[in-house]
Amino acid sequence: MPSSPVAFSAAAQPKAGGRPKLERAYLELRHPPSDGAASTPGPHLDKIEFQFNPKELSLAKSAKWERKTARGAKTAGPAEFKGPEPSKLTLEMFFDATDRQDNRVVKAVEQLFSCCVPTDRTHSKQQGVPPWVIFHWGGLTGFVAYVSQVQAKYTLFTAGGLPIRAVCQVTLEELSGELGGQNPTSGALAARRVHRVVAGDTLALLAWREYGDPTAWRAIAEANGIDDPMRLRPGSELLLPAAEELPERT
Repeated sequence: MPSSPVAFSAAAQPKAGGRPKLERAYLELRHPPSDGAASTPGPHLDKIEFQFNPKELSLAKSAKWERKTARGAKTAGPAEFKGPEPSKLTLEMFFDATDRQDNRVVKAVEQLFSCCVPTDRTHSKQQGVPPWVIFHWGGLTGFVAYVSQVQAKYTLFTAGGLPIRAVCQVTLEELSGELGGQNPTSGALAARRVHRVVAGDTLALLAWREYGDPTAWRAIAEANGIDDPMRLRPGSELLLPAAEELPERT
């Protein structure tokens, strides 16, 4: 059995005299926006947890150029820039159930495959849009994308033929537009933070701590699909938009 691939993010570094806190990576599934526009993702839909943190992340960015050729020309024509291609984040997810030998691995793979098909809500409205996905891992939070490809390889089975180990290659492709938490020029990850709600938290208090402006609570509510800002459930996680995402003050 391969060793557990574990890595620590910057947010998981040990404090002086303490043990390091392990941040578990996960994919947050969001409902597509109701208006169909590539803007802010809809409410929370589901969560796919990494059984083991990834050993590495591969981020790719490319540009599209076009070169016109002419018959009989001795040299190539000038290249014309057509625009940047979307950033792609490729990661590996490892699932293992040799301890219990149950169907956890099969369910995890099916959950990943479901990211490539329309959600029930959009299917019922005859829109047919898969869920939006946000990658979370310590300081590497904010890559808003869709799952463009999932490749699963089952590598271990029970005597009855049940898969109990799998390695999945998942490719996330950024959605169009300057979405929050991303730099569309560099394709860099980061900017957004995740806050775990504790007793006494309010959106206005979080907005004051994060941005120095309690009136910015509406941006947090919209980013998390919160209808009632007075009811925050302790233990739940909130996505805090980057400061540059906030609307300009009047």
